Amino acid sequence: MNTTFKLLAISSLALFSFQSCNKKSEPADQIKIDTMTAGPVNPNETSIKEAQSKPLTTVAISEDNFDFGVIKKGDVKSHTYEITNTGTNPLIISEVKPGCGCTIPEFTKDPILPGQKGNITLKFESEAFDGVVHKTADVFANTAKAPITLNFTADIK
Repeated sequence: MNTTFKLLAISSLALFSFQSCNKKSEPADQIKIDTMTAGPVNPNETSIKEAQSKPLTTVAISEDNFDFGVIKKGDVKSHTYEITNTGTNPLIISEVKPGCGCTIPEFTKDPILPGQKGNITLKFESEAFDGVVHKTADVFANTAKAPITLNFTADIK
């Protein structure tokens, strides 16, 4: 009975994820179950631990919110956020996780030395949306505050 409940819960989560963004939803088989507590494992917790396993540094971001303004339905828009390593250790961006499959991240994969800059680009595919949307992406790096959340909005007509 307990196994049936778990499968039903996972199926419901997968269906909800698919409905919240019709493109590139994460498959249900990527949901991990903690067998000790019989609950879902927070995938961000694993990403945070991995990112913070390196010597920590500090960063400055050009902006954490961007507004695309009014865009036409079906347009693909992208914005690049500039990240500066303000600390004393190399900055290592281990992962950028968008909140939805309609957002595709690209980021500097090489270590960013102290005083140097890197980029995080978020490409947004607007086909599945109407009206005002707000999207996020979590940046996992070797910083004390992790994840760093980037945001953007668009008004799709």
